[in-house]
Parts: sequence; structure tokens; C-alpha cells
Amino acid sequence: MHGAVIHAPGDVRFETLDDPRILHSTDAIIRTAVTCVCGSDLWPYRGLETIGDPHPMGHEYVGFVEEVGSEVTTVKPGQFVVGSFATSDNTCANCRNGWQSNCLHREFMSTCQADYVRIPNAQGTLVATDDHPSDELLPGLLAVSDVMGTGWYAALAADVKPGSTAVVVGDGAVGLCGVIAAKELGAERIIAMSRHEPRQNLAREFGATDIVAERGDEGIARVKDLTGGIGADSVLECVGTAEAMQQALQSARPGGNVGFVGVPHEVAIDGQELFFSHVGLRGGPAPVRRYLPDLIDRVLTGRINPGKVFDLTLPLDQVAEGYQAMDERRAIKALLTP
Repeated sequence: MHGAVIHAPGDVRFETLDDPRILHSTDAIIRTAVTCVCGSDLWPYRGLETIGDPHPMGHEYVGFVEEVGSEVTTVKPGQFVVGSFATSDNTCANCRNGWQSNCLHREFMSTCQADYVRIPNAQGTLVATDDHPSDELLPGLLAVSDVMGTGWYAALAADVKPGSTAVVVGDGAVGLCGVIAAKELGAERIIAMSRHEPRQNLAREFGATDIVAERGDEGIARVKDLTGGIGADSVLECVGTAEAMQQALQSARPGGNVGFVGVPHEVAIDGQELFFSHVGLRGGPAPVRRYLPDLIDRVLTGRINPGKVFDLTLPLDQVAEGYQAMDERRAIKALLTP
């Protein structure tokens, strides 16, 4: 088969790879329908995470089951499935508590920009649709496997409630999906922080009521101005930088909540400042598996269309262009078709 391999910063190649095979009785093999490049893939691509030896890339996937291990009974060959970037048995104590992304047997997916993918913990990770969805629905279902599920978790972690005011820090795919989530959870006012007109337009289409283009102290001041000097009930931090975290914490009102889902890079939180702010803080890798049945249904019924975050579609053999386009902010998110 073929897939993406990262060799060094700025160096992603489309290469011939060994076909995946069943290694454990809990595995499944899927044929990829569509996959994509994630914003978090750009950290190593930009040299901000250690790469080490060349290795495959990708953690978002939907596809068709080709083969299952002997213990896998919830899905069968031929079915269309959606999974999560964090695999889970869905039976351990953490999974039963709703934190499948902290499953005691968790494995993070990392080989999904490829023709075929081995899915560990397939029994608890994969969710099959009743039928094979149309091609038009594939981008939305792919978004559910990570960015929509992550945006949903950000909104829940920030305690978005009906009638509330929410701020979304970050205008990438996760932030834009966070706007969808805040809207679906009933936020009355949604302030999207974005400096890029195409992303601002999409945020408004998804439900944003206000756009704040300023960043840092100016961005915080603008949010305070829009919220009567107090701050927002809920803030979704969808970037992962120190500046974004500070902006999120200081944009929340006393008693408000911040949900942070951007993978932190050089983020340090001042305990004294957090203590006296009365702001609640929760985050981490999103337990996407918990939300899959609900989000899949919302996509299939047309209630939400997170697939609109894909504004560039390329054949998988042009995966390097997908990385470059996202790195240069020529694309929000690149869809890859094997």
C-alpha cells in the first residue's frame, strides 16, 4: 500500500509501505475512504516537535472494514465505520466513566494517511453506520473522527449552556467545529476570535454572532467590551500556545469555564492567577468515542455539516501539498482521497 511518511521538518513523502495485518485478536483492518491532515500534524512538520526516525502520519479516518480479529464482533467486513484518534476498549473503568481517550488500553492512531489502516481495540473504537454513506457525507463523518469530536468536547469542558456566551479561541478546524458545538449546545452569543476572512465567514455560517480579530491583551479587552466588562461564560481554547491559553483564561468571567483542547506547547499556568480568577479549567485529548453515535447521527441527518472545514481536496499522493497548504494557511484543512 501507500501512505504519508514524515522524514524531517517540511519533508513529508508519499511512499510504499507494508500492508497492515492483524496483530492482535482485537484488531481490525480498514480500507480508507478518506483521510486528512490535522492541525496538530503541523507541529512536527514545522519542527516544533521531535520527529526522530521517519514514520507514518495521520490519525483521522473513516473507511470500510476489510478484516477483523477473532474477538471483534461489533463490526464486520464490508461495513462503513468511523473511529477515534484514540482507541479504546470501551469497557474499562475509564471508558465506562466516559473518558475513552484515557482508556487503560489506549493507543493513539498514527498511520491513517494511507490506503489501509490497522485499528487496535476495534471492538470498542469503531462505530458502523447502517448503510454506506454517500460521498457527500464523507467529509462530515471524517470530521467527526477528530476535529468535530474535539470541538464538541471543548464546548462541554467549557460548560456551554443554553443562553450562555461562548468565546472560541482559534480559527482552525477544531475552533470552527467548536463554534458548531457551542451553537448546538444552545449558546446565545458566540464570539469567534479570527483574523482570516474566509475563516471568519465560515465561523459566521456555523453560528458565530461576533468576530474578534484582535489578539493578546487587545483581544481580551475586546471580549470584555462585548461582555459588559465581565468576560464570557465559556471559552474554548483550540490552539495550544501560551498566548492562546492566556487569552482564553483572561476572557472568561469569574465563575466561567475554559475548555482547552489545543495540544499544549510551552504552556505554563500561573497558579495564583488561576486561584484568584475563579475560572474553571478542563481539557485534554477529547473522548471522541463517547460522542460518536450522536455526532454521526447529526451529520447523517444534516443537522450539522462540519465537513465544510475541508476547503482543499487532494489525492493522497499529493499529501505533501496538503501539509504545505495548511502550513502556509492557504487551507483550513486538507482532505485526502486514496
